[in-house]
Amino acid sequence: MTREKQIILTARVVSMVFTPFYLPILGLTALFFLSYLRQYEPAYKFFVLAVVYIFTILLPTFLIHLYRRYQGWSLIELGIKERRVVPYLISILCYFTCLHIMEQMHIPYFMRSIVASALIIQIVCALINVWWKISTHTAAIGGVAGAIYVFSEVFRFNPTWWTCLVLIIAGILGSSRMILRQHTLSQVVTGFLVGIVCAIVGIVYL
Repeated sequence: MTREKQIILTARVVSMVFTPFYLPILGLTALFFLSYLRQYEPAYKFFVLAVVYIFTILLPTFLIHLYRRYQGWSLIELGIKERRVVPYLISILCYFTCLHIMEQMHIPYFMRSIVASALIIQIVCALINVWWKISTHTAAIGGVAGAIYVFSEVFRFNPTWWTCLVLIIAGILGSSRMILRQHTLSQVVTGFLVGIVCAIVGIVYL
């Protein structure tokens, strides 16, 4: 395998591992370790993570895969701006359903705020996508950065190492999206900034 093919393969793996759908799971996992929520019973935390996993990862991924197969498109072809509308709608509906279920189950606010922030990011990216293609991958990791900032202020923990880790991942992820020619530098950076702002707004004001 040539060096160029190795780089492309690595970029594809990075894009698959850090899919935008993992934002709520990452946020909740961090809360369970870094806040008073760690006092909850393991069974309860597992249940919450299972619900979030089903509606923010499993279901949207499965439905988007079915849609792509129905259209006969590859993953690269699905990345075309005009073809991203339906996948956005699918993920938004799944996230909204998840948030509604969490509210009905009276799950604590800080847990719901993670999903609410991810939903806002999806909606804003979908609206921007009407005129201009934006990176939802970097928007998601930007959302993680914004959530870490807010929760570090609320729960009074030092976010330095977490922030450094997220920035490194964001750099690798953004580079991967550009290597795969899915996004330009401006689309990657804009996505990251949109994610930060939406996460802060979603957690603080919703």
